[in-house]
Amino acid sequence: MTVPRLNRQLVLEAPVRQSDGSGGYAIVWQALGSVWAQITARTGRETAQVGAPISAMSYRIVVRSAPYGAAERPKPEQRFREGTRLFLIQAVAEEDADGRYLTCFATEETVI
Repeated sequence: MTVPRLNRQLVLEAPVRQSDGSGGYAIVWQALGSVWAQITARTGRETAQVGAPISAMSYRIVVRSAPYGAAERPKPEQRFREGTRLFLIQAVAEEDADGRYLTCFATEETVI
């Protein structure tokens, strides 16, 4: 295994339900911390949502591993933020047999 080049700083965020004052809730994103990552583009496609064309690009994002249950260990449905770019995490797997790195499969959507 080659050692990943962790050269991009990302912020890991988790969705949190927040009361909207009317008996419902809104989803807000809470920063859990920053991680260094290697980002590799995979495949892309164009879809349409509510009449607007959407560019959906998938990425393979490698980060250092963290113990199960730790706040800094990425999970599906969380996201990474890099400035204004958002990468929604779809799945997480161990990169190597020693568990030193994690591979996160993520999607970035952009209205075109």
